[in-house]
Amino acid sequence: MTPIEAPLVRVLADDGSYAPSADAERYLPLIDALTDAELEQFYRDMVVIRAIDTQATNLQRQGQLALWPPSRGQEAAQVGSARAARTQDTLFPSYREHAVTRIRGVDPVDILKVMRGTSHGGWNPLDAKNGNTRIYTLVLGSQTLHAAGYAMGLSFDGRTGTGDVDRDEAVVAYYGDGASSQGDVHEAMVFAASYDAPVLFFLQNNHWAISVPVQTQSKVPLVGRGAGYGIPSVRVDGNDVLASYAVSRALLDETRSGLGPRAIEAVTYRMGAHTTSDDPTKYRGSDEEQRWAQRDPIARMRAFLEGRGAPASLFDETDAEAADAAEDLRRRAVTLASPERSLIFDHVYSDPHPLMAEQKAWLDDYEASFEGSAS
Repeated sequence: MTPIEAPLVRVLADDGSYAPSADAERYLPLIDALTDAELEQFYRDMVVIRAIDTQATNLQRQGQLALWPPSRGQEAAQVGSARAARTQDTLFPSYREHAVTRIRGVDPVDILKVMRGTSHGGWNPLDAKNGNTRIYTLVLGSQTLHAAGYAMGLSFDGRTGTGDVDRDEAVVAYYGDGASSQGDVHEAMVFAASYDAPVLFFLQNNHWAISVPVQTQSKVPLVGRGAGYGIPSVRVDGNDVLASYAVSRALLDETRSGLGPRAIEAVTYRMGAHTTSDDPTKYRGSDEEQRWAQRDPIARMRAFLEGRGAPASLFDETDAEAADAAEDLRRRAVTLASPERSLIFDHVYSDPHPLMAEQKAWLDDYEASFEGSAS
């Protein structure tokens, strides 16, 4: 079976028309239950985060950030899944989930702090304002182990599977097609399946692991990797925010009810570079990029809303909101100050540690040795 032959859940056609695939039928009641306000919010989320993403890329090009991983093109997969999660759920992002983190309450400037080198983590995941969202990780696949372990803990503590949808908790682990080839991901799936852990493995297949195409990474659809461990898995059109939402909502409700882990392969496309240190023109052609541009998730959702009779004011107001958010990001980013040197040592251990005290003292002495020296 080639990837194009694998069953795919799709609700919206590329042109934004409502055209559910056969595999989408079971999820349609969840979509029918959405209000106009919720559908419009999906659109706003995608437009605003793309403006923020573009601004952050510009900031890196202008020397304000050391690095930035663009998320352009993957907005629907992220917005749909994040809106599907319940308040009590815990999310473990990778490093490109800008829409996910913003929806959960994380300040985008906290991501910039990491990319600017003024913070070691960006935000406190235990702070309620950050919506149970763990910090970014640049180590490919490691967050899936953290997510599986956390989900196992929920089961051990009796915090899931009770039948109370307002209390039962679940976990979402985000990762990409490149990370899916890492051993950590497979070990996480082994443990999650063995312990019926309430975790949803959300794979964003954007077709490129830096310069390695997905066809090189796997000869079969990536959705089959979770299924190989006995994890019920669904392949969705990752550029269709409605499909992403409905499938994520259904599978999260299943896993938090005690049915064990679930997995999603969201088929999407990285429209930009892997990071701002990457040049995608070296390994892929413009024809491919143009084909995927015709499937732009924002244009698709806008066409759908227009077909439903959404007023022009919705799109004008959304554009204005996006511009304001991007400008606010720039204004605050350029004023970020360098942190105190002591922060290098302060949070390595939860309690004071003699080794950290020794290293801190050594660095203080070393820097003091340059005081008064000739320039």
